[in-house]
Amino acid sequence: MNESRTYTLDEIAALAELPRRTVRYYIQTGLVDRPQGIGKGAYYTPRHVEQLLLVRKWQLAGLSLERIGEVLRQPDSGPLPPAPRRAGTVEVWSHLVVADGVEVNLEPGRAGLSPEQVREFFRAVTRAYDDLHESEEKQ
Repeated sequence: MNESRTYTLDEIAALAELPRRTVRYYIQTGLVDRPQGIGKGAYYTPRHVEQLLLVRKWQLAGLSLERIGEVLRQPDSGPLPPAPRRAGTVEVWSHLVVADGVEVNLEPGRAGLSPEQVREFFRAVTRAYDDLHESEEKQ
């Protein structure tokens, strides 16, 4: 985008496909920077459009506005960190029954594991248990 380009509230709302009221709310809550200038002379820059699109992207990905604010305050922290656990949080856990009485529970998102890594982890746990069980039988 051309950095010297400026926009009105109506224009950035249209570009981000959001109601003006929503844009104002995002500014009020600090998710988007305040406009340049004041009053009727206030204007928005391509940076504001980028911020709106980023908030919209995270919302479409299912993040709450509170969580989006946390992510935006730590932009260079690498991969998206897991959200803090709160009452009512829904999580999807992987459960492996290795043997009777031996089970592993894992939440891939919090563990930072891809589906392939989860499968490999479970294979490694199963192999380790089998190796341990075999060495015990040999004794």
